[in-house]
Amino acid sequence: MAPHPGIDTDAIREKARKDLLNLLEGVRGKKNLVIEQTLAGPIGLFVKFTTLQDYGVDKVFFLENDNLDTSQKNVVFLASGEKASQCIAIAGQIKRLQQNSTIEHEVSVIWVPRRTLVCNKILEEAGVLGDISVEALQLHFVPLDEDVLTLAYDDPFGDLYLRKDPTSIFLAAQALMPIQHKYGLFPRIIGKGDNARRLMELLLRMRSEAAADENAATSRRGMMPSAAIESLIIIDREVDMATPLLTQLTYEGLIDEMFGIRNNQAEIDTSIIGQAPGQQPKAPSGAPQQQSLKRKIQLDSSDKLYDQLRDANFAIVGPLLNKVARRLAGEYESRHGAKSTSELREFVNKLPGYQAEQQSLKTHTNLTEEALKYTQTDLFNRVLEVQQNLVSGSDPSSQHDTIEELIARGLPLTTILRLLCLESTISGGLRPKDLDNFKRQILHTYGYQHLLTLHNLDKMGLLVARTAANPFYIPVGGGGASESKITNYNALRKSLRLIVDEVNEQDPNDIAYVYSGYAPLSIRLVQSIVQKQHLLTLTRGPSADPPSSSTAASGWQGFEDVLKSIRGETFNKIQKGDEAAVKARHMLTGSGKEKTVVVMFLGGITRTEIAALRFVSKGLEGRKRVLVCTTGIISGKEVVGCATEKGDFGKG
Repeated sequence: MAPHPGIDTDAIREKARKDLLNLLEGVRGKKNLVIEQTLAGPIGLFVKFTTLQDYGVDKVFFLENDNLDTSQKNVVFLASGEKASQCIAIAGQIKRLQQNSTIEHEVSVIWVPRRTLVCNKILEEAGVLGDISVEALQLHFVPLDEDVLTLAYDDPFGDLYLRKDPTSIFLAAQALMPIQHKYGLFPRIIGKGDNARRLMELLLRMRSEAAADENAATSRRGMMPSAAIESLIIIDREVDMATPLLTQLTYEGLIDEMFGIRNNQAEIDTSIIGQAPGQQPKAPSGAPQQQSLKRKIQLDSSDKLYDQLRDANFAIVGPLLNKVARRLAGEYESRHGAKSTSELREFVNKLPGYQAEQQSLKTHTNLTEEALKYTQTDLFNRVLEVQQNLVSGSDPSSQHDTIEELIARGLPLTTILRLLCLESTISGGLRPKDLDNFKRQILHTYGYQHLLTLHNLDKMGLLVARTAANPFYIPVGGGGASESKITNYNALRKSLRLIVDEVNEQDPNDIAYVYSGYAPLSIRLVQSIVQKQHLLTLTRGPSADPPSSSTAASGWQGFEDVLKSIRGETFNKIQKGDEAAVKARHMLTGSGKEKTVVVMFLGGITRTEIAALRFVSKGLEGRKRVLVCTTGIISGKEVVGCATEKGDFGKG
């Protein structure tokens, strides 16, 4: 059998599609589909509504709306098996359907990604378990793009760090195991962070269970180290909480900050990007101006222009768009130079492509103009200045007057909390006196319900008082790397060169371009494994001694002391198979093939960090490629948003 060239994300998408359609096909005849709202987006990434209609789906309802009708005998519920609240809602709707309908309905429940004992118990106590058919859709990773896989999981950050729910770690292990079964074992599992270690141990346990199961369908190849994968790198979000709190400065990251991107789609006001092609605004003359409508736009590599723009620093997006506009104008004008019918026919054949590109150019030009208005405001630049001063090592107390002014000017609470949490994370906490002062100002300005918000942030370790155990200027971790309790950015700023003073955003030569001078610590950790010599040269100069091996085979070698300043456990685990079989396969396949480095982020990853990993992947020059896996895509809004109290004690 020919060796696998790499992990095929299209195959993962196609498997998810077939599994869902097979389950729907198993319910004969027309059916109504009731789907959990947070699952609709991930499922829309691999199957369209028209395809669902081909498989008998008549109407689609959101579970949360509780508006299921009785128009079809067959009803299919599709929801997360991890949430008891959704199971209770389904049980209630099934009972109402049975009581109010004149026909006998056939009800099926499909749990994603697994059927749980809790949901079984809830359905049994409601008295409906015996009347329904229950299945599981093992939907693990969903491809966002050819190099990004994410779990279909809601609020990965809040569940792991606020509610201390380890479910996402287990689901990540379940998602990674099929990759090992298909492509072979990860030859080496390297990681940083306590949760990362838990994931590694789960993978080893699942491998042992699979090997011990006499009925397992795991092939001999599956229990051997992979020839297509070089290593699995696991990064616990907890080791670098500062990066997601910063304002993202790539084009894609800035759109996410302004409008939010969910499942490769953003909802934008039509007053900004205009109506969809072929749609005319319905505004009768003399009618009052109605509220602007929202329009969903697709943001992924299927849009060739967006693919060029998304990872660029926003500062250079304008010139890039101008260049594309000139090229399109030149190509469109070339029709006047067509001298023969064949040349004219060739132009006509290309016309739909020109029109699609022209529409994309119009959309992204409008988005860029809106983003320019946003980034040129005084408030945006004041916030950015505070962030950059904090990460560059300025005295945190020198930023307090600005933060107090921003509170007085009524900036959104999430923006204020991001600044305070950033200072706390980088400085090992705020001075108790300063923290009490800021808490008082927040409660007076935004409401006393935010006592709960401040408590949640303290619980996550994002906004805490500096104590003798958390000194700002004393390096953390005098013993082994596993003893580190906080990440000491003060020590790491120099040892990993987190700040790069001169950044070429036009033609970048370092990942620091994504934050205009700050290199994300999380990605520096990945570089210390896959771009070891490059990072050693960057941090210690050209005279740095090269490691014995420049590949992931040497793990953390050369950076052992640096890891002592980063919180959480450090590990480097080798997985071995049958030595004779491994040698034989190595002789057959050789070692010149491009290999995949799988980078798994627990707790979420920002779009700007993905851009930095793509930059790292390009720097590997075809020898390796980076595949990003994550429990979810996050930004600073999600980080503080999961802790923010939504209720208002002053009302009701």
